[in-house]
Amino acid sequence: MMAPMSRIGDLTREKERRRIAEILLRLQAEYPDATCALRHRNAYELLVATILSAQCTDERVNKVTPEVFKRYPSSRTLAQAKPSELEGLIRSTGFFRNKARNLIAAAQKLVRQFKGRIPRRMDDLLELPGVARKTANVVLGTAFRIPSGIVVDTHVSRVAQRLGLTAQTQPEKIERDLMEKIPQDQWIDFSHRLIHHGRRICRARRPQHDQCVLLDLCPYYQELQADKPHAPTL
Repeated sequence: MMAPMSRIGDLTREKERRRIAEILLRLQAEYPDATCALRHRNAYELLVATILSAQCTDERVNKVTPEVFKRYPSSRTLAQAKPSELEGLIRSTGFFRNKARNLIAAAQKLVRQFKGRIPRRMDDLLELPGVARKTANVVLGTAFRIPSGIVVDTHVSRVAQRLGLTAQTQPEKIERDLMEKIPQDQWIDFSHRLIHHGRRICRARRPQHDQCVLLDLCPYYQELQADKPHAPTL
């Protein structure tokens, strides 16, 4: 006699819940100290660095920001920056005119509406020029340890899809799927660990399968193995 469909569904959900719990445990063991790769000393510097990181590597941003922070150590000084001078400092990060315009406008809004301080509410951060959910999540999670959501960058998108945690391709929908499956108290560390795993192991090209601690939990790898031609039997 076949089990009722509701029972089968419950068993499937429980199996997936256990798989996700194991993924979280292994990521924690592999990357216990994972944190944001953007170098910063406070929430203001993190906001600036994250805005600069759009369409740019963290490594490049970290080369640029020391001089930016030296020249503009606070939102009040940045609010008074000359666009041409700021553009010259951040040119190598790409889209430098647009980024300079957003940084100055964001700093001016911080001074005008928040007394120069970085707000701790998602809605307030999203009002700042150049700030979308990803940037707001980075600032809230890393600077203030507020689990407002899950940072979804290219690494998180790729690894989450390969692990079967989402079938979505748009960052907002990927984040929604992950927020439903990952406990809220792990949102911040989970995104840091997934980013580290994507950079070191689960790369876009030539993922390092032989070094992956999630191999037996990964549908992407299992599909690759299933597609391999088998040697003919004699």
